[in-house]
Amino acid sequence: MQYQILYPGAFPVVQFELRQGETIKAESDAMISMSATVDVEGAMEGGLLRGLARRMLAGESFFFQQLTARRGQGTALLGHAAPGGIVDVALNGSYALKIQKNGFLAATEGVQIDTALQNLTQGLFSREGLFVLSASGQGTVFLSSYGSIHTIPLKDGEEVIIDNGHLVAWPDYMHYHIEKASNGWVSSIMSGECLVCRFRGPGAILIQTRNPASFRNWLRSVNPIG
Repeated sequence: MQYQILYPGAFPVVQFELRQGETIKAESDAMISMSATVDVEGAMEGGLLRGLARRMLAGESFFFQQLTARRGQGTALLGHAAPGGIVDVALNGSYALKIQKNGFLAATEGVQIDTALQNLTQGLFSREGLFVLSASGQGTVFLSSYGSIHTIPLKDGEEVIIDNGHLVAWPDYMHYHIEKASNGWVSSIMSGECLVCRFRGPGAILIQTRNPASFRNWLRSVNPIG
């Protein structure tokens, strides 16, 4: 399957060139356009229980879109609602990629999308919730963000501290813990950061350059009635 990320920046789309019989699965309502040779259907990844888990636990869509080139080769354009980037991540089957809410856009065949349970502290304080999405298998997964997506590679033992509203995705073999942004609670709260995530390498973390919660707070400040 051939694909290209067009218009990188605030409003990208992914253009897929599907050979006959090839399928791409995507988040609900991701399709922008498709050839007349392509069919779109609603499908539950992994059956009813996994669909319910994605909806009830991770806050994601119950159904995926499944686009299949049934009557010859075809083109499909996919995009997402937020102004922000799209990146492709190749999975080789050796690890799963944990994805924050609204970070999944699409995946090729061979990639399974499921829910993953975080520990209690991470779930309560990371803003991602107790459950996040998990992409595993072999293929390519496409991630979307609010703002651009920036990759932070870490060497073995190297650490980085990330504002918990900026996480997009990280490999499941990387662990993080929640801590105060500053030495004391008062200083942490006054700094505007309060709680942050400390990751330790090796591995690479994908972050978004804008914080959706901060944007919502800004909108309320300029339009308190809306």
